[in-house]
Amino acid sequence: MQIEILGTGCAKCITLEKIVREVVSQLDGDYEVVKVDDIMEIMKYNILSMPGFVINGKLISTGKVLSATEIRQHIKEAEEDA
Repeated sequence: MQIEILGTGCAKCITLEKIVREVVSQLDGDYEVVKVDDIMEIMKYNILSMPGFVINGKLISTGKVLSATEIRQHIKEAEEDA
């Protein structure tokens, strides 16, 4: 499963990336966490505010820092949809 954090280095982007990495380190699975800071790549998702949270190419959230619980839930839902 690929998880992308879209952002150019803002405080929210850094915080979200940290929480996502902590969550996946506690889960049993094959997860790739990628920080996307290329503005051209970010623009492909048409987001208006950062950070963006993407799982397997699907935009899940923009403009806020998700909690660890929310991140776990989104990962679980993505695994069920796979």
